[in-house]
Formats: sequence, C-alpha cells, structure tokens
Amino acid sequence: MSTTSSTTTSHTPEPGGPVEDAAARPARLIRNESTTEIPVHLLFRGDPGTAPVPLRPAVVGRRQGTGEQPRLRGPVVAKPKSVPEVDPELTERRARVVPGAVGVLAGVCGVAGCVLTSWWAGVLPSLAAEALRLPAYAGAGLGPAQWAAYAGAGALGLFGFGGLARGRTGQAWVLGLFGRYRGTVRRTGLLWINPLLLRRRVDVRLRHWRSEPMPAADGNGVALKAVTLVVWRVRDTARATLGVEDHETYLRECVEAALARVPVDPPGTARGQGEAPGEALTRLVAADAGPVGLEVFSVRPVRAEYAPEVAAAMHRRRIAALDARQRASALTSVVDSVEDTVTRLTMRGLVELDDYERKVLVRDLTVAFCAGRGEAGP
Repeated sequence: MSTTSSTTTSHTPEPGGPVEDAAARPARLIRNESTTEIPVHLLFRGDPGTAPVPLRPAVVGRRQGTGEQPRLRGPVVAKPKSVPEVDPELTERRARVVPGAVGVLAGVCGVAGCVLTSWWAGVLPSLAAEALRLPAYAGAGLGPAQWAAYAGAGALGLFGFGGLARGRTGQAWVLGLFGRYRGTVRRTGLLWINPLLLRRRVDVRLRHWRSEPMPAADGNGVALKAVTLVVWRVRDTARATLGVEDHETYLRECVEAALARVPVDPPGTARGQGEAPGEALTRLVAADAGPVGLEVFSVRPVRAEYAPEVAAAMHRRRIAALDARQRASALTSVVDSVEDTVTRLTMRGLVELDDYERKVLVRDLTVAFCAGRGEAGP
C-alpha cells in the first residue's frame, strides 16, 4: 500500500497547472517508468466503479507488423514398417499333369516297339521270339529305317517311364523348366510329369520346430538363452522354394530377430507365466515369414536360462524378494493380532490403560507374537 500511495501522489497535478490535463488523464491507471499500464481494478477488486478490460486471444495469429502467418504443423504420419517383398507374379498355381496310367502305357508301347524293331531287323533272339510267339523271320538287317524305329520307340519308352512320379499326402512337387516356374503338383497317387521339368519336393504338412538356445533378454534387459517351439507350415510352395534360398533357415532367422525385440522371462516367474511374450513373438514372426509363403501358427518360449554367472545373482535376487515379501506379510499379521487383542481388552472393560500402559502392552504383545512365529517357523 505504501508503494501505491507514493506512486499515486507522484501524478498529482502541480499547483498552477492546467486542470483540464489532469482531468483528461485516466484516474484508475498507474503509470510506472516504462510506460506499462496496470489497471487499478486488478489491485482493488472490491471497487464498484471498475470497468471491464477486454482480453485479446491468447493464441498469436501472426506477428504484428511482419506479415508472418502462423505456422501450422500437420499431423505426423508414422513411417510404415518395411516388410519383405517378393515378386508378385511368383504365386503358387496348379501344374498340368496326367494320370500315371498314361505314362505306363507309353512306356510299354516304347518297349514293344523296340522288340518289334529288333524282330524286324532280325536281331531278336530265337528264344525271345518263341516266347513272344512271333513268326520266324529272316530279318531285313539294321538299316536307316530300323535305327529310326529304334530311336522313336526308345524315346517313347523313356518319356513314358521317366515321367512317372508318386504323389504323397503332405508332399508337393514344385516344377521348373530352364529356371522358370511351371506350377505345383499337390495330387497323390501315380502321376506322369514331363521328365524335362525339374522337380523339387516340398513338405506342406503342419510341422513343429524346436529351436536351439538363442540369445534373448528378460524384462530387465538381462541376457539369457531361450528355446522356442514354432508351429508352422508351407502355405505357398512357389514363394517358399523360389522366393528365398532356404525357407527353414529364413524362419530360424526370423525367430532369432523376434527374440531380440521381445523380452522373455524364464518360466516360473510372475511375468513368464503370461501369454503376452508368446503372442508378440507369433505376431512378429508371422509378419516376417508371411510374404515368403510360410504360415506361422505359434511361437512359444519353452525354456529360458540365464548364463551361469548371471543365474547365481538372479537366484539371490529372487530369494531376497521372497524373503522381503514374507517378512512384510508376517509383520502385517503381527500388527493385526496386536491391534485386535488390545481392542478386545479395552472394549470389554477387562483393563483400563493409559497411554503409557497401552504402549507397554503393545510392545510386549508384539515381542511375544514375533518370538512365537520365529520358533514355529523353523
């Protein structure tokens, strides 16, 4: 108040000065040395004659006098995660095959043609001719016609028997010709496939793979070795065979990369009993292995072990945590028992205690309960 009074009197008009100038000045503003105006109604809120002061928006639209417009920041778009890409045209499709009976018939015809050509050329043994009940024939000899017949019959026999294949349940053939994918055969039974096509057998059954110990880390960042069980199968044989060099090695590396990103706790701990690590591992591995034609159903850590030098320290920490939890539980039980005993004694009027006697009784009961638990514990 002293500061306000002194500042107000400093603006009193001097004797002999113009009265109109004093009347024209704002009566409710205090001016300091730096031309800052402080409304008086902010200091004296109970004054009924105060006038409201209009407030400007708090958000600055642009800088005054510079013509600068406000900078609007658009929403930050998260960068999408890069996923492995495979040739979109490399997709499994059905190959053209014929029943195996056709190949057997062609092979038999080729063999029969070779026998007849030999009989025609006169080089067939007499015992074979008698067994086949062929008429006696002197033979025309091995000329160009006979050699052409040999070539045709031999080629027919080779193509007939050479193209036979046996399709098994849970197995597929991936066919290629001169480095180009020609289709996949998933049929079973005796089949005939063009012998000029390169065949690759692929196991499409539901498979499980138990990994070797891989480097991982627990929730606290402590290094350990984890063994996982992966349930998977080949969904697209073309991509699994031709999209990567070895799809089993690729799957193993995907599991190892997922273990580096997801914390895994040893079984038996509070966090290790949940399903969250397994679900996170399954989601990551399925996303990485899906583009190459592998379908991953589950990735579950089945065993996790610390290094020998770390295992002893983690065991001591776990024992200390259990000991502290047991001590806290025992102390809570003792306090509850003492409180219940003192309350019953005083509420039933068995004893009348002042503050000092109450403290002594609480101390004695606490010592007695703790001693009793210590004797019963071992």
